Amino acid sequence: MKRSRFVVAVAAVALLSGCAGVGNKGGDSAGGSTPGAAPTGALKIMGFGGEDEVGQSRIAAFKAAYPSVKVTNNKGDFDAQQFLTALASGNPPDLVYMDRNLIGTYAKKGAILPLEDCISGQKVDTSQYREAAMKSVTLAGKVYGIPEFYIVTTNLVDASSLQKAGVAVSDIQTKDWAALKATTAKLFKRNGNKLERIGFDPKLPEYFPLWATANGATIIKDDGAPNLNDPKAVEALAYTLDLVNSQGGWTTFKSFRDAFDIFGEKNPLSAGSVVAFPMENWYVNVLRDFIGQGLKLDSTAFTDHDGKPVSMVGGSAWAIPKGSKNPDAACAWAKTMTDQATWMKAADARIAKVKEDKSFFTGLFTANKPADEAIRTKYLTDVPDPGFKRAIDNFYATLDSAVALNPSPAGAEIDAAWRSAVTRALAGQPAQQALDQAQKEAEAAFSKANGNG
Repeated sequence: MKRSRFVVAVAAVALLSGCAGVGNKGGDSAGGSTPGAAPTGALKIMGFGGEDEVGQSRIAAFKAAYPSVKVTNNKGDFDAQQFLTALASGNPPDLVYMDRNLIGTYAKKGAILPLEDCISGQKVDTSQYREAAMKSVTLAGKVYGIPEFYIVTTNLVDASSLQKAGVAVSDIQTKDWAALKATTAKLFKRNGNKLERIGFDPKLPEYFPLWATANGATIIKDDGAPNLNDPKAVEALAYTLDLVNSQGGWTTFKSFRDAFDIFGEKNPLSAGSVVAFPMENWYVNVLRDFIGQGLKLDSTAFTDHDGKPVSMVGGSAWAIPKGSKNPDAACAWAKTMTDQATWMKAADARIAKVKEDKSFFTGLFTANKPADEAIRTKYLTDVPDPGFKRAIDNFYATLDSAVALNPSPAGAEIDAAWRSAVTRALAGQPAQQALDQAQKEAEAAFSKANGNG
């Protein structure tokens, strides 16, 4: 599966704790130093491989627009240790591609620069980006990142297992938690001590914020302060723990789940190992390859208790480090990679690949709202499988209502605190106690980030 954000967050926390002196804290702004001049020179990028057709087409678009810029990008995900080591050595990359939930922490530490000059100098229209994405990259009124991609969540369902169990697709719902627990009990299967099928996987620890938000909690306040032990968050954690414990307990549950071949033909929905779970939109591209090989996909919306679709927003952003040697080229890259014209070229490349594979288009979800709408109108015209169509429609239905965690100067530390709390709770610590401890840890980090500790 995708590299764990937890690893990135923990690395960021550990390294940033000793990195408070990196740069100033917003006194400089990136890009726009030579108005009207086309960027030239070397552009060193960290955290972006861009190896698929969507990435390659956008890299080609930038190189066509700026042939005098020599681009070097590594072939791996963002690495917090590598980034901060380069920063401390005085040889940072010119541009970095990182998870948006890390932006607040790096911004407060002065590791990345505000982008006012970049935005004005390159005439970046920030209104094109979805509000939730922009909120994630804004701290104390200043923008520190240019967002791209928009990762949202809905319920994906193994319709074959549902049908065999005599359960309706509509019973996979998150509006009525008591009813969902009853449905899960019908679908869960074990043979003695051996777990054979998960009925509904709440996807702990990573989806705790989704459940808390659906229950009405705000685990990071508007001012960036942690609110991890909000009673509604505690209730959400206790409920999802109960779902896990009613299906064999965490040790058995995790062992069974860890054996899944998420990307293969024996993926949990094809193999009947899980009947339903909330999942991110990129996964439909994986599942599409297994139509006709035992997979019968369906989908329902993940909702709050009022039946309104709920999704947390994920995704990355382009940020310019303190000490970037070519901020003008970095800014031009961020603008080019995320504008509508470039996204349309990416969609063209994806469609060509789809046709080559004799498959179908499942959508392209960006942080650029006009681009999403144009791509959907032009290309998302024929989804031959009805279950996939429902899944894709459910993902699109969340785009305007999906929310991001509020940015915080201690964002990475808060992320690490709640993940550790959920892990402890899964190991047996009561939900209230786990989140109370996490809140104390997060409050200390928040106070320190603001110079009070």
